[in-house]
Amino acid sequence: MSQKKRLVIAMTGATGAIYGVRMLQVLREQDDWESHVVISNAGLVNLKYELDMERAELYALADKTHGVNDIAASIASGSFKTEGVIVAPCSMKTLAAIAHGFGDNLISRSVDVALKERRKVVIMPRETPLNLAHIRNMASATEMGAIIFPPMPAFYNKSNSIAAMVDEGVGRVLDMVGVETEGLFEAWEGL
Repeated sequence: MSQKKRLVIAMTGATGAIYGVRMLQVLREQDDWESHVVISNAGLVNLKYELDMERAELYALADKTHGVNDIAASIASGSFKTEGVIVAPCSMKTLAAIAHGFGDNLISRSVDVALKERRKVVIMPRETPLNLAHIRNMASATEMGAIIFPPMPAFYNKSNSIAAMVDEGVGRVLDMVGVETEGLFEAWEGL
């Protein structure tokens, strides 16, 4: 039996907890993927407020769970092979930590590890409007190899629900790291 591909889903205190939750739900259906989740304390607040979910319910969606302060966790080391890290949603605080290499918790450390190992990093920043510090931090993360993917819905597909808009974003992000996402969104084929 071959080793499953591993993917870290990191969730922070920005609005949009549904993105991280939906990614874990999709990964749960993938036989060849192993999901690892880490969520910040502020992320837990948003999880409860936005989705009325508790930590245990989130953890039940993941194959492996990690505490945000567990800097000795497997995902804190480059020798632990993953396909990368998706930060969904990403607060401006976490973006700043990533942009400046400030590995103060397991979220920013796991991203730092993925960047240094040249693995995929997708950041879904959630703030509006943006100030210059936000923009510069996004530029810095991009220069290090991260992909900035704000959770902005596309309207050309005429989605008629929030769930469909979330699925499109989730599908496109997971597609970037190699996860099969058939049915979550339709690729644009032209008019």
